[in-house]
Amino acid sequence: MNEPESAHAPKKCIQEAFDADEHANNLTRWQQEYDQLSAGRFYGRLDEVALATMQVFKEHTGQALRQDCRVWPNALWLGIPPVCAGSRINGQALGGDEVMCRPGGHDFELITPAAFDIYGLVVHLPTLSAAAARQGIVLDECWQQTPRRHVGQDTLSAMTFLLERLLMRQPGAIAEQLHQDILLMALLELLQAERPSREPPPSYAHRKEVVDRVKRHVDEHLKGPVTMDALCQLTHVSRRTLQYSFTSILGISPLQYLRLTRLNRVRRALRAASPSQSVTEIATYWGFWHLGQFARDYKQQFGECPSHTLNAKTP
Repeated sequence: MNEPESAHAPKKCIQEAFDADEHANNLTRWQQEYDQLSAGRFYGRLDEVALATMQVFKEHTGQALRQDCRVWPNALWLGIPPVCAGSRINGQALGGDEVMCRPGGHDFELITPAAFDIYGLVVHLPTLSAAAARQGIVLDECWQQTPRRHVGQDTLSAMTFLLERLLMRQPGAIAEQLHQDILLMALLELLQAERPSREPPPSYAHRKEVVDRVKRHVDEHLKGPVTMDALCQLTHVSRRTLQYSFTSILGISPLQYLRLTRLNRVRRALRAASPSQSVTEIATYWGFWHLGQFARDYKQQFGECPSHTLNAKTP
């Protein structure tokens, strides 16, 4: 006797977005905020399948982004980009044959280039542990501690093949438990096949702390102007060290970071504005006093006028 189709049909969803933050919020159960770094109109697509204790997705983002991310608690996330060039996790550049890995409930930061694709797999940790126990496998907990892990190309290709086939399947019922078990077996093979990744240089920790201190300061002083001299005094480093810290960790200069952070915050404010608020009011609140230059910079960065963002915001 055949089981009901509903027992075999995981939830599949395809979502498109033309705003980076809107796209960030489309990923189920994640807490995310995206800042757009490259200039131009944003386009994002998310293909997602939710299994009983796993989440599988493929994400496409058309513009370079800085992403603040947190996956749901008691889970493990693996990120597998087909092309690694230009991507960073927690300030560490991803090399060939490496995957990203972060435990749930912990913040992490991604820098991704324009026209970037990534496969994502999130698994509930008790499910992963139970599958490992059934196979007599002892999992190495360093997967939860190190953001980059090296995996052989054959193993990566096999995993991405499975993810792609599940995400691109034709409409219709599938045996959900069977597909989940197949993915778990492939994941266990991947976790066992890893080799140590290249360790970040000794200066990495200091550079990242410099950048993190600036980010905290900017978040705590939203309304006031921030100068390079003030940031050097704050971090106790020279302009050269400050510059190098930002370019090595985020791929942009401190001045670019400050400018893009303000522009992205204006965009969020425009999208969340009340009917009584104007572009001028919001722009000046965030320190853009030369409104003509602001409008030009905004259009160049996001591919539309600020008034269009205000009038077309999501209700």
